[in-house]
Amino acid sequence: MELRQLNMHRLIAFRRQKGAALIFALIALVILGLATLSLVRSVDTGALLLGNLSFKQDATAAGDQAARKAFVWLKGQADLTADVPNSGYYATSRDTDSTAPLDVTGRQYASNTSRQLIDWYADGTCAYAGTNGSCSLKAVDAGTTPNGNNQLAYTIFRLCSLTGAVSTAVTGTNNCATATSAASSGHEAGERSISQPAAGAFYRIVVQVRGSRNSVSYIETIVQL
Repeated sequence: MELRQLNMHRLIAFRRQKGAALIFALIALVILGLATLSLVRSVDTGALLLGNLSFKQDATAAGDQAARKAFVWLKGQADLTADVPNSGYYATSRDTDSTAPLDVTGRQYASNTSRQLIDWYADGTCAYAGTNGSCSLKAVDAGTTPNGNNQLAYTIFRLCSLTGAVSTAVTGTNNCATATSAASSGHEAGERSISQPAAGAFYRIVVQVRGSRNSVSYIETIVQL
């Protein structure tokens, strides 16, 4: 009789141990599942960030194509003293009025209701920049890159305060950014001498590149003619 009772006690204790082991096993499985889910999400986020960075770099590199097209257009013009809006060209810098600043990205002066915006998307509203500002400046569609992944557009500003001939800058009526004198020596150590004209004006080429995954890059190039 005593032996039977002892065996019953052992059986009950064994069953209790089996129940506790099951609980710990379930807890361990839950922890492992959460850890796996966290790892998967971390890997997915890292891959997404790397992908976005790659698209951003690709868009930035593509901007050079639009800058070259803008430069070719500049070289082909006999008169650059007046605005040519349909070609995305403006004979002034458009930044002399501090109350109506030029906002090329639409995010530099978001609260300024008088800011000047570039109609990059040719929708006449500049919706990309929000509700504030004047959508009065035009951009030129420069096509797409050969792989078709990037849409290009550019706008050109002559770095002058007024329209008209650059030569009038000597009288103070048209304050243009120009070289003070022709260069006669290398600009950097190891570079060869570069001939730089003293009279030509400087031009600011602003390029917008719209790439994959809604990536947008802006590139600026300063040239002198």
